Parts: sequence; C-alpha cells; structure tokens
Amino acid sequence: MKKNRYLKLMPVVLFLLLQGCYVASGTRYAGYSRIYDPPPIAIRGYPSLIVIPDTTYVYAVPDIAVDLFFWNGYWWRPWEGRWYRSQYYNRSWNYYSGIPGFYYDVDPRWKDYYRGRQWQGHRWNYERISSPHLQRNWKKWQNDRYWEKRGNWGVQNYQPKPSHQIQKLREQRQQQIQQRQPQIRQPQQPPRVQPQPNRPQVQPQRTRPEQRQPQIRQPQQSPRVQSQPNRPQVQPRRVQPGQQRQPQIKQRQQPPETGEQRGRNEHGQ
Repeated sequence: MKKNRYLKLMPVVLFLLLQGCYVASGTRYAGYSRIYDPPPIAIRGYPSLIVIPDTTYVYAVPDIAVDLFFWNGYWWRPWEGRWYRSQYYNRSWNYYSGIPGFYYDVDPRWKDYYRGRQWQGHRWNYERISSPHLQRNWKKWQNDRYWEKRGNWGVQNYQPKPSHQIQKLREQRQQQIQQRQPQIRQPQQPPRVQPQPNRPQVQPQRTRPEQRQPQIRQPQQSPRVQSQPNRPQVQPRRVQPGQQRQPQIKQRQQPPETGEQRGRNEHGQ
C-alpha cells in the first residue's frame, strides 16, 4: 500500500522539482493580427518575481533569458529596440512609444547581482513573489510604501541612496541607453491600399498572327485580235452526188463579121 502511494506521489514531486520558466525557441507569427508583435514567452506555471532595490516598485522575472518586468500594473518587455506592455505576462503585447521611465532606475547589472546574491557588495536576501500574489497586492504595497518601511529590499547593511544621487544615476543611465539605442524604430505597419473608383477594365487587344492568304492568280487573257472589216464569206458550193463538174469551155470569140460576109450569109439562107 505504501509503495503504491509513493508511486502516485512521484509525478507530483517531479513536477514541483522541475517547475521553471523558459523562452519559446523560435519566433512564429502565424495567427497574429499585428505583424510587429514580439515572440511569445512560454512559461511553465506562474512566474516568480523579485523587487529590484533602488527603484520605485519595479519587479523583474530573473530566471528567464529575456528581460520581463512588472511595474504600475503592467508587464513590460523590450524587443528589437522597442518596448511593449501587456496586462498578461505571456500574450497580448502592445507597442509602447519610447522607453518607460522606470527603466532608467534599473541597474543594468541587476541579473549579475541576483546570481551572486550580492547587491553592490552587500548580501542580498531577495524574496520571491508569485505573480498572482503580486498582481493582487502591488497597488496596496505602493500606496502603503511597503518596501520603504522594510528599509533595504532584503540587502544587508545597505543604506538607500539619497534622492539627488538617485537622480544623477538616472540621468547617466538615460544617456547610456540612448547611446546604445540612438534610434528607436517604430514598428512598420503594412501600407494601406486606398480603394480606387471602379473603372471599366480595358482588356488589351490580342494581336493575331497574320494569316497569309494564298495568292490567286488571275487567268491570263489571250492577246486581243483586232477585228478586221467584215468580208463576204465565200461558201464553197456543194456538189451533189451524181453530178460531175464539167469543165467550163471557153468559147472562142469570133471576129466581127464584115459586110461582105454578112451578105453572103444572107444569100445563102
């Protein structure tokens, strides 16, 4: 019975031991309505935060590879030279124009101090705060000046800096950040295509290949024969069968009779 009970509790124990945070590998934009959204941060469970000393209630998630802050009721994160904020730590990021003012109060070496548990040479006994607990109490803590009353943000033998020194450090960090990021690019939105009035679409005329028509040769006219004047046509006489053509015998022309011969003829008659 005890063995079965231990086996049932093992998954729960492993889950608690391996619970942590990670950043989603790769950046995908499928399904995003804005093309300039930062990549999502995948976190197992609720993130734990710490309060950063010498700030006006700035909290940070220390155990992930990117910077993720909570301040004044919003989650904040930089990405590619721009800042975004959201009411959720893992979605719905909106572009924020400029650099939020709280960031100038954050010591850029705060993660190194966190890993070494030393804040500027002093032992740092930071306190982990779950995100649901922070989101329920951040405003009350700020109004009650909760961290000021505690005095040192968990840093042993640490005296908070005077206001004029904090202001001087703020100006120095502001200059350093502006030098690292001389131009903060605004996200480029896709150009809006203005609808044009409906115009009849003129389709281009397609040029058809010219078809060669076969050349039709006209009949050659025979040379014109000039008409000659009408001549009487001499039709050959048809010779009927049985008839023979008799040669024409030319009669000899007799010489004219003399008067003496004429008298002789008359007397002889």
